[in-house]
Amino acid sequence: MSTHTPTFTLQQGSVPLLISIPHLGTELPAEFAAGMSDTAPLKQDTDWHLDRLYGFAAGMGASVLQAKVSRYVIDLNRPPSGESLYPGQTTTGLCPTETFRGEPLYGEAEAPDTAQQADRLARYWRPYHDALRAELDSLKAKHGAVLLWDAHSIASVLPRLFDGKLPDLNFGTADGRSCDPAIIDSVLAEVSATRFSHVLNGRFKGGYITRHYGSPADRVHAIQLEMGQDLYMLEDPPFTYLEHKAAAVWPLLQKMLQQALASLARLTP
Repeated sequence: MSTHTPTFTLQQGSVPLLISIPHLGTELPAEFAAGMSDTAPLKQDTDWHLDRLYGFAAGMGASVLQAKVSRYVIDLNRPPSGESLYPGQTTTGLCPTETFRGEPLYGEAEAPDTAQQADRLARYWRPYHDALRAELDSLKAKHGAVLLWDAHSIASVLPRLFDGKLPDLNFGTADGRSCDPAIIDSVLAEVSATRFSHVLNGRFKGGYITRHYGSPADRVHAIQLEMGQDLYMLEDPPFTYLEHKAAAVWPLLQKMLQQALASLARLTP
C-alpha cells in the first residue's frame, strides 16, 4: 500500500523494517523560496538519489518513508525544540539559515521567526513524524519487533563540519542506546568484508530520528547510516547519479539490511 501526501510518500511493506529518508526532499515552495538567497535553489545539502540507491528495498518487503520538502524549509531529523544534537560542534538547525558550507540561506530580515517555525513544524515536520511513528507501531504489532534504518548521505569533504575526508559509511546508534549490539554487529561484519571504510558512532551518532525512536527495551531498534556521496554520485552540480559507482554500493546496503533483519529475528521471541 502506498500513501502520498504533500510532505511525504510511504510505501508499506511486509517485513519488520522501515527505511526513513528524511532529507531526500527537493521541493522548495514558492512562498519560502521568494525570501531566500540565490544559494538555496541549488539545494546542495540534499541527500540526493537515495530513493534510487535503496530502490531494492520494496522488493525485499521493507516499508519506505520519503520526505518531499527540502531540508532548507525544515529539517525532519532535528528535535522540534531546535536544540543542538551535537553541542559544541558546527551543525545546522531546525529551520536552517545557512548551508553546510556556511553560505546564508536568507537575508537577515527573511529568516523564519518563531511563529513561522511553528507553522513549518505543523505543516511538514509533524506529518512526517506521525507517519513514522504509526508505521513503526504497526510493524512492531505485526512482528513483535522492528528495525528503523535512517538513510542519509553527505558530501565526503566538508571542512566546516569535519576534518579531512569522511569514512565511506558512518553508522550511528546513539552510542549504543538505539540498537541492540547484535544487530549493528551483524551489519558491521558485512561491511568489514568489503573495501569500504566505516566507523560506528563517530562524527555522526544518529540524529533526532535515531535517538528518539530507537528503544531496544521496547523492541524498536534504530540505526542511522550517513554515507559519503562520492560513493554513488557527483558531489557537485548537477549532482548526477553514477550508475557504475552505485552498482558497487546498493548490493552491500541490501546485504547489510538482510543481516540486520536476520539478527532482529533471532532476538525476537
